[in-house]
Amino acid sequence: MATSTIFYPGQLRTVMTHLQSGNEVITDAPTDNHGKGEAFSPTDLLATGLGSCMLTVMGIKADSLGISMDGTQLTVTKHMGTAPRRIVQIDVAVELPASIAEEHRSILELIGTTCPVAKSLHPELIQNITFQYQ
Repeated sequence: MATSTIFYPGQLRTVMTHLQSGNEVITDAPTDNHGKGEAFSPTDLLATGLGSCMLTVMGIKADSLGISMDGTQLTVTKHMGTAPRRIVQIDVAVELPASIAEEHRSILELIGTTCPVAKSLHPELIQNITFQYQ
């Protein structure tokens, strides 16, 4: 079964529909590449997808360990290169609750840094991931 459909209404915008749920996501080309920058760009979604995947698999593991990650927040920064234009680095700053026990921290960090998206990205793309407990 197909995962999604993508419609191009024009003006460097796309409307993506997740077929199972019907949810939609809009993208715009970024302002530094002829776009309006009024929504996530496709490269923003790729970088943000890394963070979302990390949180998802970490949450699954936290649930299985019986611990809470509620309140965890990630900040994602995408770095673009030229010739060819592509993402060259993604910085992910993960802020987790200080209440997470030391013995669980390394487990969650390993799970996060080896999520399916992280493992799907080209090895030349630098993934700079940091974890803080606050």
